[in-house]
Amino acid sequence: MGRYTGPSCKLCRREGMKLFLKGDRCYMAKCAIETNRPKPGMHGHRRGKMSDYAEQLREKQRLRRMYGLQEGQFRSFFEIASQKKGMTGLTLLQMLEMRLDNVAYRLGFAPSRKAARQFVKHGHLEVNGRKSAVPSQVLKVGDSVQVRENEQSRNYARTYVDAAESRGIVPWISFDKEQLKGEVQHAPSREEIQPLVDEQLIVELYSK
Repeated sequence: MGRYTGPSCKLCRREGMKLFLKGDRCYMAKCAIETNRPKPGMHGHRRGKMSDYAEQLREKQRLRRMYGLQEGQFRSFFEIASQKKGMTGLTLLQMLEMRLDNVAYRLGFAPSRKAARQFVKHGHLEVNGRKSAVPSQVLKVGDSVQVRENEQSRNYARTYVDAAESRGIVPWISFDKEQLKGEVQHAPSREEIQPLVDEQLIVELYSK
């Protein structure tokens, strides 16, 4: 399946919740979810009761689209999570949260995860003092992320840092605004992870 290139707000409407794909627009009154626009399609306003499989599929699609992953990428993350000790659903969420592009987004270096992914791919970040351009890199506790010492990189990051800081930096990352640097303090708990999804339904879907 190819990369989705359609309207971002259409995905939020389809899933019936904010996926935070459009940066600052998602916090405005004109957000499609805030204005109660119906789901896309001719019969979007009157969809019937969903089957158990449909509910599981929707939860998976919500999480996958929120983090901007294609199906193959998402499935790979799930398979890795299922091989680790602990609860597979929570481990999956933690791995997605601790991706480098998501950490850059959480620190406010970019307005959306999509923009953060591009920011990483263009080589604007350092991980533990070394340049990294791999958005899917999963960070570990103690890893530091910093905007590189060049004017273009730092000016771009500073454009969005204040807005992100006003909404609050996630508690599992420490942040030094002057240095434009963050450090992973601990793996996020379920309460510290934002996605309003039922990860157990995703586990059930892939366990069939």
